[in-house]
Amino acid sequence: MPELPEVHGLCMYLDTQLHGAVLTEVRINSFSALKTADPPFTALEGRTILGAHRIGKFVCLDADGLFFIFHLAKAGWVRYTEHPSSAGLRMGKSNISARLLLHRPADDAHIGVDLTEAGTKKSLAIYVVKDPQDVPRIATLGPEPLSPDFDLDALAGIVGSSSQQIKGLLRSQSVIAGIGNAYSDEILHAARISPFATAKSLDQATVARLYESMQEVLVGAVNAAAGKPSNELKDTKRSNFRVHARTGQPCPVCGDTVREVSFADTSLQYCATCQTNGKILADRRTSRFLK
Repeated sequence: MPELPEVHGLCMYLDTQLHGAVLTEVRINSFSALKTADPPFTALEGRTILGAHRIGKFVCLDADGLFFIFHLAKAGWVRYTEHPSSAGLRMGKSNISARLLLHRPADDAHIGVDLTEAGTKKSLAIYVVKDPQDVPRIATLGPEPLSPDFDLDALAGIVGSSSQQIKGLLRSQSVIAGIGNAYSDEILHAARISPFATAKSLDQATVARLYESMQEVLVGAVNAAAGKPSNELKDTKRSNFRVHARTGQPCPVCGDTVREVSFADTSLQYCATCQTNGKILADRRTSRFLK
């Protein structure tokens, strides 16, 4: 799933490519993905894209008074082309959920953007709204972790008031916006914290380490994504991981084997030496440590 750094990089790229372009046609190929009906998506046609920006994990295209907003979910992505196809889309017969056709007057270019989603479980969500806050999941987002207002005290207040496991807390979008499964693994590894530690049990020094690691990991990933075209962002993300999706490989910090805990539809990765004092975490289906 694209998270804060990749969505930020994607918005930077789309802003560069689409700024000033006029939406000539909007095609929705998966009406289950379209979550709004008023305004109609056709109201976007003829409007100029004034910019693209990120809100949490959402991409927001400002179409001169209307907003085309989408969340890529687990398997969604964006395909940008300078040679868009004019062929019609067969409803439900493609991995393309939506297609935007645009004309960029600055260089008289006809360009296109496809929203794609792999797999059979379709979760990509599209909204056409007058105000981004009209999207329910945006209205309930927590603070942005890279915002100037998000300091150590802000994180300490969040952590100190929660009985949730720290891994789940970091992933909760209503608590902190933009962090998902991958970067929570990376942040906790950098901070040397067990993913199953109870948030409010963390002492002051550990919370400070968590804050520093959060800033270091996210800023580094944002910088790595900056300037990359959409078709390179996924590889850039994977290439910088230390533990996430590296099960069985050596930890780059201590050399121990990166381990995994599997859940019904996801998994986490961690280093026992760096994060759990050498204890190997059991699969959460057993809810205990392996001895």
